[in-house]
Amino acid sequence: MALLERVATLVRANLNDLVDKAEDPEKMIKQVILDMENQLLQVKTQVAISIADQHVLAKKLQESEDAEKQWIRRAELAVQKQDDNLARAAVERSMSSKTVSENFRQQVEDQKTQVENLKTALVKLGQKLAEAKSKSDMLIAQHRRSRALGRATDAGRAMGDNSNAAAFDRMKNKVQHTEATAMASCELAADNVDDQFAALEKQDEVERLLSELKTRLKAG
Repeated sequence: MALLERVATLVRANLNDLVDKAEDPEKMIKQVILDMENQLLQVKTQVAISIADQHVLAKKLQESEDAEKQWIRRAELAVQKQDDNLARAAVERSMSSKTVSENFRQQVEDQKTQVENLKTALVKLGQKLAEAKSKSDMLIAQHRRSRALGRATDAGRAMGDNSNAAAFDRMKNKVQHTEATAMASCELAADNVDDQFAALEKQDEVERLLSELKTRLKAG
């Protein structure tokens, strides 16, 4: 039946593969659990219905077997009364009841098989549902770690990209050039001050020597 096929599909489902392939693992795992819970409820209902049908069929089988026995007793009574026509009719009715009993007996066996299949499916689906619930948090956390690791890897690759490295080198060179220019400007400013003091000192020396020369000339 379609119900057992759906249950079998859910039981065979690999939760790890479903999580890996899903675009939204959290949504997917919750949906799987919901589907299992719905199917579990349907199987429970079907098991109850099938067991009830089994009881009905078993009752019909018992009634047919009782009817067969009753017609045999009537046929015996007719024979005892030397009424062959009535005995013959009773035998025919017993044969019909026997055929009906055989049909019901087969239906009862088929119904028992279906009930056992449904019970087995119910147990397996219940186990799968318990597994899904126990694994759901773990599988989701595992997927989140995997996704975070993938993002970190992509970021690392981006950091190692040649174009980014070249841009970083260009920025570094620009900073170094700016620093060198500033230092050169400071050195030039310092050299200018030194030159000014040297000129003043030279002028004072010239004035001193000139004054000494004048003093010697006056003395001579």
